[in-house]
Amino acid sequence: MLAHVPFPPLPAPPSWFPGHMLQFQRMLPTLLNKTDVVLELRDARLPLTSINRNFEGALQKWRRERGKGVLPEFSASNASAPLAGSGFAPACERVVVFSKRDLVPEWGIKRAMMNKYPDQRTFFASWNRARDIKALNELLVNLASEHPHRPELNVLVVGMPNVGKSTLLNALRNIGIAGPTPKALRTSAHPGMTRVLSTRLKLSVDPLVYAYDSPGVMLPFLGNGDKGAERGVKLALIAGIKEGLYDTETLASYLLYRLNVLDPASPAYLRLLPPDSPPAVDVYEFLERLAQRLCMLKRGGIPDIARAAVWFIKWWREEGGLASAAAPALSAPAEGLPAQSQRRGWGFDLEWDVAPAEAERYDEARIQAKMEACMDRFEAAAEEEVRDGGAISSTQEKKRAKEMQRTRQQARNKARLAAKKGR
Repeated sequence: MLAHVPFPPLPAPPSWFPGHMLQFQRMLPTLLNKTDVVLELRDARLPLTSINRNFEGALQKWRRERGKGVLPEFSASNASAPLAGSGFAPACERVVVFSKRDLVPEWGIKRAMMNKYPDQRTFFASWNRARDIKALNELLVNLASEHPHRPELNVLVVGMPNVGKSTLLNALRNIGIAGPTPKALRTSAHPGMTRVLSTRLKLSVDPLVYAYDSPGVMLPFLGNGDKGAERGVKLALIAGIKEGLYDTETLASYLLYRLNVLDPASPAYLRLLPPDSPPAVDVYEFLERLAQRLCMLKRGGIPDIARAAVWFIKWWREEGGLASAAAPALSAPAEGLPAQSQRRGWGFDLEWDVAPAEAERYDEARIQAKMEACMDRFEAAAEEEVRDGGAISSTQEKKRAKEMQRTRQQARNKARLAAKKGR
């Protein structure tokens, strides 16, 4: 068991906010005026880090203007249940869809998300599971049926880059439209494929349901210090940031650190190494062992560390995220040694300590309480970051100051002009 897991050195987070992202962000309030349902996609592997807070202000204002309150959780079992806001009330639904559910475990997270965020419907889905797509399609059709006075239901799909927005719409269209339906939107494993708002896509004929695909929008600034650096690496691990902004050894170093923190006794990566291999702290030592295990060797038998790092990251993206989420069960203390606190977690966003006194009643309710406490800390940290000015970069502060100065100067010029005309 590792006694100490040092935090790896990480580079400052890159700035990747192309002009098309800014353009869509400015368009969002106007688009919401003609939107009935917002499907906000997040990556289930990072349920908190993949939240884009730039959407929150516009979405909350949209809901307030239409008088929407707290809603129940949505799942495949209640897809056909009547929904609030039927009759002649304006349609206004926000559904948070966590994609890639097949890459994460589902224990505890659904109930915790429902309790912590009661004002939004939460739905975990995988585009590879037809049942999930069908359940989401039933939700949209049911919403349209609950508002018969509206000739059609308009859906806007938003989210960070590479969370699967275009893939979801292609799948919903294939389920909702009878007969063969050609692929309407281009998809890619790399972020930034969609750069403009799509034309309307028909998802259902009776009732009529249309949807818009939108560009993925990254945060303009990922933050200062270790928090910002860690946020950037997390998003890079799920391929949410343009490739090339991070080198693979940096990503592999952070990935190794996180897997060690989640389970210092038996990290998930040990299954990749030869039997009876001990946990590793040094990333280069680990990558050498992994390269030898996978026979990734250069001329002269030298381990190919770069190839091993790429393989390690790919393994986590495809199956390691599921393997790295610590199981609810706790390990028994070694014979003759006092019980110690154990580290447990759900992926990289939710982590907690289990004290020896809590081990006897470490049940589903306690796990849920631990998850909700993690979410509380995340929200508190996000609010503190905004108060301290850590949500915008120094460059953005300078631009904002120049814009304010320009606005004041224009106001003074108008006042002088008005005074001259009044004489």
